[in-house]
Amino acid sequence: MNAPKTAMVLAAGLGTRMRPLTNDRPKALVEVADRALIDHVLDRLAEVGVTKAVVNVHWFADRLESHLAARTRPAITISDERDELLETGGGLKKARPLLGDDPVFVANIDSVWIDRGDALADLIRLWDPERMDAALLLAKREGSIGFEGGGDFFLGDDGKLTFRGEAASAPFAYMGVHITRPDYADLGPDGAFSLSPLWRQSAAQGRLYGCVLDGDWMHVGDPQARDQAEARLKAEA
Repeated sequence: MNAPKTAMVLAAGLGTRMRPLTNDRPKALVEVADRALIDHVLDRLAEVGVTKAVVNVHWFADRLESHLAARTRPAITISDERDELLETGGGLKKARPLLGDDPVFVANIDSVWIDRGDALADLIRLWDPERMDAALLLAKREGSIGFEGGGDFFLGDDGKLTFRGEAASAPFAYMGVHITRPDYADLGPDGAFSLSPLWRQSAAQGRLYGCVLDGDWMHVGDPQARDQAEARLKAEA
């Protein structure tokens, strides 16, 4: 497998839905089953060979940097967004000089999962830069913890993704990890912007792909979801 060695970890958000747990810390440092959310993600990435993680910071940035300084695997590089929150696309664009030229993982910090297969390895095997702009890790909407809404995508037999569009629901949700080119967001606007419009363009061109987690996904977006995720992880232990 030609696994990405670098990851962009999106940790700059305000975590407003997670209050009061984020009144004194960034969302990335909220703990689930005695580990900070960001450590859940970084440990997963390290397990599949990521050696460098670029982490963007904003809310309680100093505290997050201090926490990350204790990590040795993967090595941490900071993308500083103290002056302006840039969302997913703007964050990736700003971090571009730090990411190198090879494909990268891009990961949110609010996803925790129980893996009965080998989800990130499956994503690596799927990734093909000749055919794809991005390869997304998906979860089944039904049975997920903390996910609200009708789902994001339909998945074709060939792995291509189609947005839900006008349909009432779709079976799969994006679970916060994908592989893409480090320059994917370079042509986006200045300032803050989302990756979603870029994904829509790629999907229309048949260049957005995905694979599905064999396991249980927990979207830790608020205190109730945090408690549910912690209970689920402890039950599995």
